[in-house]
Amino acid sequence: MKRANPNPNANRNILILTYVILGAFFGLMVYFCHFLFKEREGVMNNSYNARLESFSERVVRGRILSSDGQALAQTEVGANGEELRVYPFGSLFSHVVGHSTKGKTGLESLGNFYLLSSHGNLLEEIFHGLADQKSQGDDVITTLDVGLQHTAYLALGERKGAVVAIEPGTGKILAMVSKPDYDPNPASLDAAWEMLISSDNDQGQLLNRASQGLYPPGSIFKIVTILEAMRENPEGYLDVHFDCSGVFQEGPYSIRCYQSTAHGSQNLGQAFANSCNGAFASLGLTLDQESMGQLTRQLLFHTELPLSIPYSKSSYNVAAVGSLMERLAASAGGDPLALTDGEVSQWEVLQSSIGQGKTLVSPIHFAMITSAIANGGILMKPYLIDRVQNEAGEEVRKFLPESYGSLMTAEESGKLNDLMVQVVTEGTGSALRDAPYQAAGKTGSAEFETGKETHAWFTGYAPAEDPKIAVTVIVEEGGSGGRTAAPVARAMFDQYLLR
Repeated sequence: MKRANPNPNANRNILILTYVILGAFFGLMVYFCHFLFKEREGVMNNSYNARLESFSERVVRGRILSSDGQALAQTEVGANGEELRVYPFGSLFSHVVGHSTKGKTGLESLGNFYLLSSHGNLLEEIFHGLADQKSQGDDVITTLDVGLQHTAYLALGERKGAVVAIEPGTGKILAMVSKPDYDPNPASLDAAWEMLISSDNDQGQLLNRASQGLYPPGSIFKIVTILEAMRENPEGYLDVHFDCSGVFQEGPYSIRCYQSTAHGSQNLGQAFANSCNGAFASLGLTLDQESMGQLTRQLLFHTELPLSIPYSKSSYNVAAVGSLMERLAASAGGDPLALTDGEVSQWEVLQSSIGQGKTLVSPIHFAMITSAIANGGILMKPYLIDRVQNEAGEEVRKFLPESYGSLMTAEESGKLNDLMVQVVTEGTGSALRDAPYQAAGKTGSAEFETGKETHAWFTGYAPAEDPKIAVTVIVEEGGSGGRTAAPVARAMFDQYLLR
């Protein structure tokens, strides 16, 4: 009797089902590996993850240490096993180290996974588990420099503002100060908490102004404006001359230099050194605003920053096609201020060219731009954790410098360097002129509210020929950047380079 042939369709369906199951299995394995190596820390650090509590039940939270091994945060264990998180420097590192009592902020949040992990001796770990004792968590060694942090803190004084210092060649964050501040030690924080979170409190002590504060950049934004001029006219941008009477008038609009100072006849390099508003407002009218918008996006405005701490996005809200001067000339006989969709008003261009109007930046963002200039146009990703080590001091994990990419060409950064050196040697950066090293920088004074003193800015680096440190300073309502913010940076350069 002849055997019936098997159904070929059934065989094919079984084969397809087998491939689907195998594909799903391998997909699951790929996702598991991705989770294990890429997503695990983020999930473990999530405040909604209930397993975090189980970690703290069997591990004593590790220490947060400065770059030279000083304890910035540690857990003290009492005779009865009670634990107290202690911050030996009090308010000095309050924003960057953060706190772990009322939720977790700063490095207490960023390094949470490591602080609640324990990589001690295996036999000791087993013994602790059997004896129902806690193991010691790993230590997080940061990039923070205690001396530099202390210098920035004292130099800023009682004034509101922020200071950020970065090592341009690596991206290491060396210091980060924000004021007003608070004492993160539990007893002090508990006593002040209701006041700190009260809707009636307008001081913002819990806000890290260095990364989350947004301010009009004022004249430090002229770095961006002159970079655009450099790109549009690479050979002749410095040949542009401007006669400054202290007030620049364009139609119904007027732009004043700081305290109406008349700078006289100057080329663009001199105008940059003198921080002449009139020259840069006039320059802005000639620039291609669409290209300017592209440049700001390249410099990470309206863009995610390569930062692992909470931050606010900077913004540049001028978007137009072609230069405003060309459009005004083309509209002869008509209303020059009648704008079509996508165009901007003359006033917006005048204001944005000198860092006013709707433009807002965070101090750390401009510190990153400054670091890229100092590093030949390459931005290194800023980071705060250098390595993780266990209780015995053995390295568990090392974090290496990582390049974000090029924000500008090496030639452009070199030209900006020369201009920023000129600010120090001839212009508004006179607070650094007699330093035993050559600094490069840009000062700024930013208007933000009628009737109030301007915010004072400085951003720069040193030594100019081989940058080791970049610093950005903002002093709220500090007036002149050259007189108020530049001395803060000078103190930091001195402390870091001359010690």
